[in-house]
Amino acid sequence: MRKLLVVAWAIAIAVPLLAPPLAASSAASQQPATAAAQGQGSGGGAPVGSLGRVDALGQEVTRPPAPTGPPPRLPDGTIDLGDGIWVSRPSGANIAMGLKSGDVIPLLPSAKALLASRKPADDPMNWCLPLGVLRYSPYPFRFIQNYTHKKPTHIYILSELMRTYRQVFMDGRKHPPELDPTWFGHSIGWYENDTLVIDTVGHNDKAWFDRLGTPHTEQLHTIERWRRVDAGHLVQEVTLDDPGAFARPFTVTFQADLSQPGDELIEYVCNENNQYGIASGAAQPVR
Repeated sequence: MRKLLVVAWAIAIAVPLLAPPLAASSAASQQPATAAAQGQGSGGGAPVGSLGRVDALGQEVTRPPAPTGPPPRLPDGTIDLGDGIWVSRPSGANIAMGLKSGDVIPLLPSAKALLASRKPADDPMNWCLPLGVLRYSPYPFRFIQNYTHKKPTHIYILSELMRTYRQVFMDGRKHPPELDPTWFGHSIGWYENDTLVIDTVGHNDKAWFDRLGTPHTEQLHTIERWRRVDAGHLVQEVTLDDPGAFARPFTVTFQADLSQPGDELIEYVCNENNQYGIASGAAQPVR
């Protein structure tokens, strides 16, 4: 059933011209059907099936709302993030969706020029390359905390998309003085009361922040604050500081909902020599 939730996003990757309407369709599929939508018939918009609205892409799936009780805790009192899988909202059409009202991404002229030069076919995601730290999708993710009777020394964030993972060191170490830039950088973490803080440096400059191609450089420094506000809702606030791409630091905020009990990450296969770009006449942008 969950595959229906991501079919719109997958088609948007394969056919870039469809991306804008599909992003809206994917976001809508994560929400319960409204009374107006439930009442639509052949004369008033898309028809309604037994599971939700039916449009050109198929039948959307209506999911129950996420729980709102108190968040679970580990034996030592730490908030437990790993009792299920999470789905981000909204998905990653545009990182600016996470800005406060009236704020803008403070791109430097060089970053604006790079953004203007990028084409949808050049998106690294189309070449089966990783998301990077701050790219969202309708595919779920899961936290893995290696706790026993002691506090966790590591946290892993597993993503169903591309079957990638992030490693966060929780053992008090510092960032190494020299780092080889990577897709997910080097992450260290700690707790501030009930908030998980993740500090990451050592990013490469290959990942896009969104489908538009919003860029960054290897100078990027991100600080994430993950807060589980109740049993079913997670808030991620991220401050981005990159003097090579942005005129000043800025902050974006996104949310994620806990998926239904029993839902699990499933296999995702994407071959490194994916022919999407080649078939559309594009040269491979990242090597």
